[in-house]
Amino acid sequence: MATSRAANLVEKAMSHEKAAITTGITNYSADDYGDPDHKMKALMWQGKGFETVKPKIIDDADIILKVTGSTVCGSDLHLLHGTIPELQKGDILGHEFCGIVESVGPGIKKIKVGDRVVVSFQIACGECYYCKQKLSSVCERTNANQLSNSMYGRRTAGIYGYSHITGGFAGGQAEFVRVPYGDVNCLKLPDNVPDEKGLYLSDVLCTSWNAVTDTGVTQGDTVAIWGAGPVGQMAAEFSFINGASRVILIDGGLGAWRLDFVKKYAPKLETIDFTKLPKGETVRTTLKKMCDNRGPDVAIECAAGEYTQGWAHYFETMLGMETDTSELVNEMITSVRAYGRCGITGVYAGFTGIRLIGNGQAPIHKYWEYLLQLVQEEKIRPLDMVTHRFKLDDLEKVYSLFNKREPGLQKVFIQTKFSAPPSAGTPALTEL
Repeated sequence: MATSRAANLVEKAMSHEKAAITTGITNYSADDYGDPDHKMKALMWQGKGFETVKPKIIDDADIILKVTGSTVCGSDLHLLHGTIPELQKGDILGHEFCGIVESVGPGIKKIKVGDRVVVSFQIACGECYYCKQKLSSVCERTNANQLSNSMYGRRTAGIYGYSHITGGFAGGQAEFVRVPYGDVNCLKLPDNVPDEKGLYLSDVLCTSWNAVTDTGVTQGDTVAIWGAGPVGQMAAEFSFINGASRVILIDGGLGAWRLDFVKKYAPKLETIDFTKLPKGETVRTTLKKMCDNRGPDVAIECAAGEYTQGWAHYFETMLGMETDTSELVNEMITSVRAYGRCGITGVYAGFTGIRLIGNGQAPIHKYWEYLLQLVQEEKIRPLDMVTHRFKLDDLEKVYSLFNKREPGLQKVFIQTKFSAPPSAGTPALTEL
């Protein structure tokens, strides 16, 4: 994997907070607390080879999961590009996964060995002020990292496979994973929801739903969405479900093919390819013309601040001089109508100077039971965004394909040796 350009990011911030933080959760490196008698395959950051030790139960509320499916998220590319600090050699990647429970700690009451479950990408304790309100993305007890608290004034919850700035937890792009607070962070999957559908409740479905509901999409709204990847695609579909009369999806360049891809599943969708606008036209002027010279009612950002249009920001990002750019956020603000709403969903590693509706990391636990019901009733279709199935062994190659924005490659399903054969209507295995 690529070497991080942000290894020395804001070292001064570390000196602002010296007090120890009590989290009520054990975290560990595989070398210290793994089981040396059992090896497993995993995708590791700058690790040697592809094999590490299998995790084992440490705390009473732990679960050990046999991973049957994982995926690659657009957020994972921020790690690859070095815009998220605090990755350490040997860290296991991956924050979206599902599997079969292999063993449980003595404190587990609801989940049992053999259950098929999907795991929330964020780790919630279930007991703190925010968790009691189902706002698990900012759990107060699962991330002891001091740097994030110094930089932003608060921490996120712990997150699997997403650097030590989110707690340093081993991720799920592996054959086994340890799930802390297993009763809280596992959702049982019914028999009529295969892994290829249930997996995406771990992040992308809830994140898209949160973007739409948190920003307040309602009956009759015109919604503009920046970014036609999986989150943008599902946000478009969910906007129609919530009563939007029009949805306009914006992308271009290497991602332009996605506009046609999404339109297959949302024929009412309107699109803007910003690389093909007439001379003198911008996304802002185009949206104004499409919306009675006022602009859309709602603007939702589903691309993240790393992706740039202007050359100045492009080179600053390449040189490691900035991790985010506010270009898309500025474009949203100037495009939306007066008293319209702007929701920011993509991962921003730092502040842009603007606080609108920060959808950010969706509180998974708030939505996943309801969305599972909609999946069972076939009212939402997670497979619309899934194009490929790969082996865990090929994940490094898959990251490379995502990084190049390989045409036709959208959301993927990563199988392990524990995975069931592809279920009906899902992509067949692609050999790399």
